[in-house]
This record gives sequence, structure tokens and C-alpha cells, in this order.
Amino acid sequence: MAEIIQEEKAGGKKKAKKHAPHIDMTPMVDLMCLLITFFMLTTAFSKAKVMEINLPEKIKDPNQKAPVVVASRTMNLILGPNDKIYWYQGNVKPEEYNNLPPLTELDYSAEATGLRMKLLERNRALFKKIDEFKQEVLTGKLQISQDSLRASIAQLKKDDDTGPIVLIKAYKKATYGNFVDILDEMNICGIARYTFVPIAWYEEKMVEMTTGITPSATDSTK
Repeated sequence: MAEIIQEEKAGGKKKAKKHAPHIDMTPMVDLMCLLITFFMLTTAFSKAKVMEINLPEKIKDPNQKAPVVVASRTMNLILGPNDKIYWYQGNVKPEEYNNLPPLTELDYSAEATGLRMKLLERNRALFKKIDEFKQEVLTGKLQISQDSLRASIAQLKKDDDTGPIVLIKAYKKATYGNFVDILDEMNICGIARYTFVPIAWYEEKMVEMTTGITPSATDSTK
């Protein structure tokens, strides 16, 4: 801002003395500091982590048969109420509707009663291959890029023919957090093949028989 100073000369007249313009930068500096603080507090410095999910290819030929799921490798996981998981192996045939198989209860912990131990037990061979491969990369014995590492692990999963085929189903009282937790467990245990499928009416009945939940009047009509 320009300053004008008046000087009194002989004779009583005052004459304005001009000085070079002076701009006060203090408000601008204050504003810049406020903007920097604002962006530091509101800007995300890292991208949100996303989970990669490989979905099966859409069947283009209507006459193409659905892939056959081996019963001995099939692991049915049902997300139940109260953060519990129930599972059984194989398939339920129509003649077994009056004699449904029992469910085994698991939880989301890493203990012996948890889902992780059960998955690692069933997926031991593939998990060992992936773990040994990662150790070779971490120790520098094998030097490859991160993209090559991910591609190699994906190929190991694709070639696997011994691990479980996990069918994940949700009871009506399962929560969104249960879906996130189950996906984490699939990733941690290196499960190669898993998918989400709708729960069948007899599986809802199996959960209610195991937990002691009384089915509603609407459900009992099924």
C-alpha cells in the first residue's frame, strides 16, 4: 500500500511527499498458511486399498454345462448370526432333506476354533508353495518385480487341484463386516477358488436347528 507523508514547509503550506509503494504481504502469507493447513488435514496421502476379486467368466454358450464341483473338495461356509460361521462338506441331496448333515461352528479368530486354522488345514499344500515362493523373493534368492510376483502366485493358484473349493453363503442375520472378514481370511490363507452363492432354504434350516433360532411364520412356509 502506498504511503503519503505530508511535510510542513515555510509559509505554513504542507506538501505531500511521495514514497515508493509498499505492499503488505502479511494477510497473503496468513491465507497461504491457512490453505496449506486445510489441505494437509483434508487430503488423503495414500490411495485406499482395494481387494482384487476375480469373478468367473460369463457363460456365453447356453448349452455349456456348468463346471462340476468335486464334493470332497467342496467346503460350504455359512455366515451365521452373532459373528459365527458354520460349515459342512459336500452337497446335500434331495433325499437327505429330512436328515440334514450337522454344521460345525467356527469363529473369526486365529485360534484352533477359528476359520483360519480350518482353511489352512484344507489348503496346506498350496499355502506352502506360495509361502516358499514369497520367502525366496524376500531373501533375495529370486529377484523379480512385484508384478511378476503377483502373476506367479496367480499361476500357482490356477494350477492348484488339491485345495478346497469354498462356497460362501450368508444367513439373513449376517452382517456386512462378516463379508469383509471372510474375504480377508480367503486372502490370508491363499484360497484359490471361492465364490458367493445364495443360501438354500435347507441351509437356513440347518443354521436354525444348530443355533436354536425359531424360524418366523413366513420362513416356516417354505
